[in-house]
Amino acid sequence: MSGPAGVFVHERALCETTNVGGGTRIWAFAHVMEGAVLGRDCNVCDHVFIETGAVIGSRVTLKNNVLLWDGVTIEDDVFVGPNAVFTNDPSPRIRFKRRPSEFLPTRVCAGASIGANATIVCGVTIGEEAMVGAGAVVTRDVPARALIAGNPGRRIGWVCACGRTLDDRLSCSCGRVYREGPEGVVPSA
Repeated sequence: MSGPAGVFVHERALCETTNVGGGTRIWAFAHVMEGAVLGRDCNVCDHVFIETGAVIGSRVTLKNNVLLWDGVTIEDDVFVGPNAVFTNDPSPRIRFKRRPSEFLPTRVCAGASIGANATIVCGVTIGEEAMVGAGAVVTRDVPARALIAGNPGRRIGWVCACGRTLDDRLSCSCGRVYREGPEGVVPSA
């Protein structure tokens, strides 16, 4: 199936939804199911799977082999590294299947980055501009601009909007300065 007008769908990709914003590119062997929503100017790389009920914002990059299930929301300007996996059922059993309305929603806020091979357990929110390191297993909410690593994922620092690690004064070498707030670190006024 070819994609909506203004959307590139590789001849070996399957895009079953019409809810795709202009400028989005869907590459070989990716599968976007009917009912999934993708914003403008996204890059959906090879072998990505996006299930019905997943919502993807604009300018999102999903690298190879990313798996997004019903109940996952990815906001604008998010990077998801290769082989990152999301879940939506906290206790899956074949004989006791849950309805999509019973899945735990997962949200990745604007500007966040998720490293290669990270696992995002359902029911969490990853805060604005947070950075999840490669291979991390996220089992609880991540504050805005937190740097997360390990299994289970733990905060090991704070990051700037530019992606660099903040120093002890919450300053970045790029010149941005932050302060702690209830949701993580926020830009200083």
